[in-house]
Amino acid sequence: MAGHSKWANIQHRKGRQDEKRGRVWTRLTREIIVAARSGGGDIAMNPRLRLAIDKAKAANMPADNIKRNVDKATGNLEGVTYEEIRYEGYGIGGAAIMVDTMTDNKVRTVAEVRHAFSKNGGNLGTDGSVAFQFRHCGQFVFAPGTSEDQVMEVALEAGAEDVISDDDGAIEVLTAPADFEAVQAALVAAGLVPELAEVTWRADNSIALAGDDAVRMQKLLDMIEDLDDVQNVFHNAELDLP
Repeated sequence: MAGHSKWANIQHRKGRQDEKRGRVWTRLTREIIVAARSGGGDIAMNPRLRLAIDKAKAANMPADNIKRNVDKATGNLEGVTYEEIRYEGYGIGGAAIMVDTMTDNKVRTVAEVRHAFSKNGGNLGTDGSVAFQFRHCGQFVFAPGTSEDQVMEVALEAGAEDVISDDDGAIEVLTAPADFEAVQAALVAAGLVPELAEVTWRADNSIALAGDDAVRMQKLLDMIEDLDDVQNVFHNAELDLP
């Protein structure tokens, strides 16, 4: 995943997220509901719910909204039932794409995802067609100029699996999903605040796309991400956008 455009890709992604800030609460609400329903409403015993609530707080979601969504999921209030479904496919140049959705109508969702792929030069694949190219892990990314020695010392001591220095100077810390919170706490305590911190699916290898191919791939990703039922999109393309 290391490469000259990695940091630029992260900054572009953050910018896109900022543009869509109004939809963030909707996605966080669904994540809280599903996390609470699957693992219970006690954050001390449910790491997924704890992480979802932390994201909601970071997005300035009011505490009353958070509590109401947990109550919906645990049966204290009536609410919509969401189902988690992952779709896999290929984008421009054979780039691998995984799309995580939460939906109350899977017939609608698969039709919308398939349309986004086909309209923009991609192909919706079968279950497992690209997932093997990704690793489930905790990921922290630090801006170029951050002390690699300090990050490495703190992260590895806290249980991180790997520290990678990318070609563009960005530093990645990778952890097992279960160790994400412990490593995050250690980094923050040491004054090391990452630009990106999440439990994600990280591609083992990347495909570089430039020029028109990069533009077409970004258009495909944008259309998928704009679908109401889509929670997350993971891919292995490094885009050199004009």
